[in-house]
Amino acid sequence: MTFLNFTPHAICLNDGRCFESCGVARVASSHTEIIGDICSVVYGEIEGLPEPRENTMYIVSAMVLSASNRKDLVAPASGHPDTVRNEKGHIVSVPCFIRGTL
Repeated sequence: MTFLNFTPHAICLNDGRCFESCGVARVASSHTEIIGDICSVVYGEIEGLPEPRENTMYIVSAMVLSASNRKDLVAPASGHPDTVRNEKGHIVSVPCFIRGTL
């Protein structure tokens, strides 16, 4: 499996593999009217993401992952308990990727 990084920065896994950015996928969002203290997020079209390619997974932000139903997208598992952070709390590496709805 080939992983291509479409976030604006390098993504490193805890095992030492790093994936440099090769583009940036973005999605605009807006919010619905607030009703009873609740609103919903409405996503626009995803921009900057190539068409699906066999044996290729695209690393994207969690927001782009949430906005898509594509099966070839993953996002860094930055909320996982095994995420490595530096002394300032910045993420150094993640243990794995997460997928959207299968």
